[in-house]
Amino acid sequence: MSDQVKVDDRREPERRDGDRQPSRPAGLRQYWKSLGPGIVTGAADDDPSGIATYSVAGAQYGTALLWMALVTWPLTVAVQTMCARIGMVTGRGLAGALRHKFPRPVLLAAAFALFVANTINVGADLRGMADAAGLLTGINSHLWVVGFGAGIAAGTIYLRYATIAHALKWLALALVAYVVTAFYVGPTWTTVARDTFVPRVPPLPGVWATIVAILGTTISPYLFFWQASQEVEEEKAMGRRRVHDRVGAKPYEIETRRIDITLGTFFSNAAMFFIILATALTLNRAGITKLETSRQIAEALKPLAGKFAALLYTVGLLGTGALAIPTLAGSAAYAAAELFGWRQGMDEPYNKARAFYAAFICSIAFGISLDFLHINPVSALYWTAVINGVLAPFLLVGILIAASDRALMQGQPSPMVGRVVVGLTTVVMFAAAVAMFVVKS
Repeated sequence: MSDQVKVDDRREPERRDGDRQPSRPAGLRQYWKSLGPGIVTGAADDDPSGIATYSVAGAQYGTALLWMALVTWPLTVAVQTMCARIGMVTGRGLAGALRHKFPRPVLLAAAFALFVANTINVGADLRGMADAAGLLTGINSHLWVVGFGAGIAAGTIYLRYATIAHALKWLALALVAYVVTAFYVGPTWTTVARDTFVPRVPPLPGVWATIVAILGTTISPYLFFWQASQEVEEEKAMGRRRVHDRVGAKPYEIETRRIDITLGTFFSNAAMFFIILATALTLNRAGITKLETSRQIAEALKPLAGKFAALLYTVGLLGTGALAIPTLAGSAAYAAAELFGWRQGMDEPYNKARAFYAAFICSIAFGISLDFLHINPVSALYWTAVINGVLAPFLLVGILIAASDRALMQGQPSPMVGRVVVGLTTVVMFAAAVAMFVVKS
């Protein structure tokens, strides 16, 4: 079978009720089963790139940027909910929806930029995981990079989506490690409360770049594509294999996903808060502000906060990396597949979706190769977040246009409140990027 599939550009009718239409979740256990994409996306938000960025923020600026964990939460909820709604209502991933609104060359450029940024991120994340594994085992980190990359690629290709989604949902619990680490250190809560609820930008060198990096690793382009594509995967898992069968969404389905995303991003932002706090109370106090590797961060925590805190930091890095890398490589593969009309999906056999899996494998393979270029891994993790922070607002403009189109959204456009919040997010991210280049600290 060819990797090319015909894409019907005509507007599909509203989804009809049928035997496969799920009933409203009843009971806590059933409700937990209905959650997933939002929690996974939220947890993937705290990938090693995010962890490195938050560690840099805490080490260099202490608790001064804690307020960003609070401010970015509702912004992230609004953006990811809008992306989820696009996937649920159109029956397509984000790239598939955007191609109905924008010229192909524009989308190809966006997909290429996404692939490059994600691949650099994959490479940096693999190095961060390898440093952590090397610290625990003493085995050379280069071997761990290859092992982790090959293992994640093989697992994604040969396991079914339901298995992957279930594993990713539980890997999200790795974020608890950072909460425990911060409490183990023992903060002064009055200072923490002040810096959380009274936003301020310290007049220090590089602070605006760090703010852009935090925005970019929290409200990140690859998560936009992943969220929408996972809505499609969820519906395929229910038996809705055709776009026609996936069009439209029940109000309670959208509400369930909104709650799912709210929970996922809450835990993600809580982890951000405690990573900044833990590194502020240890590294910043000790004057350790220049960070080279994830291993260095973990080792620096040992004499300052105890071996237990360093171990939790390391385990959390491994868990979130294993969760984030399939998301990074997968989002780029989904975007390419929808633009080129490839057969796609993590439930598809390899021999029926070769191009989709080839894009996935290439992202991880190039990411592995970056480990041998001797790039400062923490700097790579940090600057990929900065790049995402600059690119994200451009993509948000496109998402806003698509989500507001009643025809594309089958009469179910994003509500005005959501559009206002996403519009505000776009303005804030543009302003922060401009300030990074203009403001001299």
